[in-house]
Parts: sequence; C-alpha cells; structure tokens
Amino acid sequence: MIKNILSGIKAYVGTFSLISKLKLWKYFAIPILISVFTATIIGFTAYSLSDNIGLFLAKIWIWDWGKETVTTITSIVGGIFVLAIGLILYKHIVLALSAPFMSIVSEKIEIHINGSLKHLYRKTTFQEQLWRGIRINVRNLGKELLITIPILLLKFIPLVNIFSTILLFSVQAYYAGFGNMDYTLERHLNYKESINFVGKNKGVSIGNGIVFMLCLLIPVLGIIIVLPLSVTAASVKTVALLNKENERSVL
Repeated sequence: MIKNILSGIKAYVGTFSLISKLKLWKYFAIPILISVFTATIIGFTAYSLSDNIGLFLAKIWIWDWGKETVTTITSIVGGIFVLAIGLILYKHIVLALSAPFMSIVSEKIEIHINGSLKHLYRKTTFQEQLWRGIRINVRNLGKELLITIPILLLKFIPLVNIFSTILLFSVQAYYAGFGNMDYTLERHLNYKESINFVGKNKGVSIGNGIVFMLCLLIPVLGIIIVLPLSVTAASVKTVALLNKENERSVL
C-alpha cells in the first residue's frame, strides 16, 4: 500500500512540463472557473455556519462550570466539521462538472504515452461524460459522507482525535484520486469495472488525492492549480496501470 501511495505521489513529477508540452492549459480554463466559483460559494457558507454549529453543540453541555471551555472546543470542532463537509462537496461538484473537459485532457495524455487509444476504447459524447462524472461522484459523495461523519464524531474523544484526523484526510484523498482516475477509466471500463479497478489500486488513488488535498491548503493558487496537476498525474498513472493490466491479459 505504501509503495502504491508513493507511486501515486511521484506521478506528479513533470506534470507542469507535460501540460505545457501538450498545450493542455486551454482545456483547464472552464474547470478552473468551476473550481474557483464552487470554492468561493462553499467558503462563504462554511464561514457563516461554523460558529452557529459550535454554539448549537455547546448547548449539549447544560452545566455552568466549564461552559466557556466547552464552547471553545465545540466552535473548533464545528469549524472542522463544516470544513470537512465543505471540502467533500467542493471536491465532488468540481470533479463531476469538469468530467467532459478533463476527459479530453486524459485522452491527449494517453495518446502521447501510447501513440494511440489502446485497450477496449469506448467513444463517449460530452453528455455521456458529464453523466458518468455526476454518477460516479454522487456515488462517492454518499459513501464518503457515511464514512466521514462517524470519523468527525471521534474528534470529541481526546487522543483518538489525532488518529481520526489522519483517517479523515486519507478518506478525502482516496475519493479525490478516484475521481481523477475515472477521467481515463471512463473510456475503457464501465461503471462497475471502474469501481473495482480503483478498489484494486487504492494506494495510487490515495497518493494522487494526497497532493490534491495539499494543493487546496495553498490560498487562492491551490484551487487554480489543483485540477491541472492532479488530473495530469492521475492520467499518466492510470494509463500505466491499464497498460500493465493489458500486458497481463495478453500473457
């Protein structure tokens, strides 16, 4: 698993030069606008809700002693809760709506690597790519929320909350990488096959998603560069994995 995670991270090396070499920047224009707009809306919403959630959680503590401390803690937890849910929503909205544009990028990278579109190539339309992106990300959104909410509740437990933060980050990273890999997979595998493929390559998905999530920690610039870098890295790595799997099937 560790080896595969590192492999997913290493795929980011040379992404800027590859994007420039293949003249891919123009294809990221609309996805970047989607990213900035979505991040702005969710950011303002999260900022306005965090204090309210903290005060609501503080009402659970009915005693006067320690009320101020509890309010401070719940405000922090409320902020983390809103931030985590906000990141999840941001991620899946952007990945879903960017699907038709990122599929073009992924296709050009695959042609650059292989010389052509190999494997079981499936030609899809703009609408089909958008629907595929929405379907995959709605599915992932539901699963991620089911996993994330219990993890967030663990933050109320001292010491355990340290490990819950790492687990929460890993879950977010996995589903980010999943979405990025599917831009390539949608041309070759159907819905269920893609889910199984990413499931077999969890480490690569997490590795790709780790850098995706870290990019979002960079103010302003992060939401601009996150898709170009992560999609390019995911495309390069996913094509390599498909090539490897195809070689095995031939043998």
